[in-house]
Amino acid sequence: MRVVVDLNRCQAYAQCCYAAPDRFVLQGDEILVYDPAPPDRDRAAVERAVQACPVRAIRVEHGDAPAAAGISA
Repeated sequence: MRVVVDLNRCQAYAQCCYAAPDRFVLQGDEILVYDPAPPDRDRAAVERAVQACPVRAIRVEHGDAPAAAGISA
């Protein structure tokens, strides 16, 4: 699983931080720090973060193809 965040699209609403606090952290007012390769055990939390993002800036890729959740590449 690979997490990709479009930082140009991200508006720092921090909904991902609430959905998956171990994988997404907002530092300061607008710097998003995230784990691009979280362990599979965190898949459900990461998927919640994808769905929680109001601007759809987060996507999850599995293997060679982007996942259906999140934004398209």
